[in-house]
Amino acid sequence: MHLPNGLRALNHRDYRLFFVGMLISLCGTWMQSVGQSWLIVRLTDSAFLLGLIATLQFLPTLLFALVGGALADRLPKRKALLFTQGMMMLLAFVLAALVLTGTVQYWHVAVLATLLGLTNTLDVPLRQAFTVEMVGGSKQDLANAVALNSAIFNGARLVGPAAAGLMIAKWGEGIAFLLNGISFVAVLVSLALMTAQGLPKPRPKRSLLADVAEGLRYTWDNPVIFFLIAMLLAVGLFVINYSVLVPILANNVLNIGAAGYGYLMSALGAGALVGALILAFRSRSGPNLKPLITAGLVLCAAAAAMYFAHSFWVAMIILFVMGWSQILYTADTNTTIQILSPDDMRGRLMSLYQLVFAGSTPFGSLITGAVIERSNGSTGFLVDGALGLFFALLLLLWWVRRGGRVRALA
Repeated sequence: MHLPNGLRALNHRDYRLFFVGMLISLCGTWMQSVGQSWLIVRLTDSAFLLGLIATLQFLPTLLFALVGGALADRLPKRKALLFTQGMMMLLAFVLAALVLTGTVQYWHVAVLATLLGLTNTLDVPLRQAFTVEMVGGSKQDLANAVALNSAIFNGARLVGPAAAGLMIAKWGEGIAFLLNGISFVAVLVSLALMTAQGLPKPRPKRSLLADVAEGLRYTWDNPVIFFLIAMLLAVGLFVINYSVLVPILANNVLNIGAAGYGYLMSALGAGALVGALILAFRSRSGPNLKPLITAGLVLCAAAAAMYFAHSFWVAMIILFVMGWSQILYTADTNTTIQILSPDDMRGRLMSLYQLVFAGSTPFGSLITGAVIERSNGSTGFLVDGALGLFFALLLLLWWVRRGGRVRALA
């Protein structure tokens, strides 16, 4: 099979299986994300409690991501992914049963969100580190696979939230959770059919904590990776809090209901899908920080601009820009770190990426929820965007003054 350059990762059979399985599964994941946020709004009508759920879901990442990355470098990745994906399917079915039987309570969602977050601390670095093996070890095809991963993630974000919003408006949240559980069958089948095993590289016998420390030392000693991680922290902490910001904006500011909320989330997905396709078909000779940094600054500025979005269509346009700029920023950051990572340390470095990107969400969600509790969704966007822009510019100034380059890296 010889596909166009922008789809070259799909020339690899194992990656094709992964691509199809994850596309189906991620549609369900986005349906559950929308359903869970709307369920909490319906049960509590509290921005703070909604933010607390996001905090609980991502708190395990904050606590255990580095350990998860060290384990990912030690475990046979295909078998471990069968376990983590199976666990997530089980959690989705439990939540569906609670909602469909009318017995769900806030604490049920809190416990299940925490367990899902705990599973993700191992699942995410496993998937990230396994990608290079699914494309036969090619670094060029790895960059394309990361872009295509972003495309399917955000293609699912385009379809899942809109479908969930319509389903929730007609049948309630339980159907979204049920379909998410069923969608995991696709990725489990794709993993079962793969030939790549993702076996760990030979390594000296040492403790898990020693492996974690080695990954942290490598990051500290590599100025490019350190800068990327620091900037990701600023943007992730203050700007990427959609699970708190968007449902409150839809419900309390725009008054557009569950279906409108689904469309807003789909606007984010549409922008991100466009950005991911640009990345996939873009000619790339090596890591380049200039478009990455530009996209991060645009994302922060667009978030602040949402303060002025008092109509549905203006909000849709700005969210499209936010989705587009976020994927250009985060996928480029992800790819650059993966390309610069040694093969036997990729799981640990990608767990650090996950820690900073997703692990900052507990704090960001609480900050955002507290701001909105005392104002509204529009003010939350303004405060988050302004803070993200301030710290991103501060880091950029530090990077340039120490002689860091923003163009192609050696």
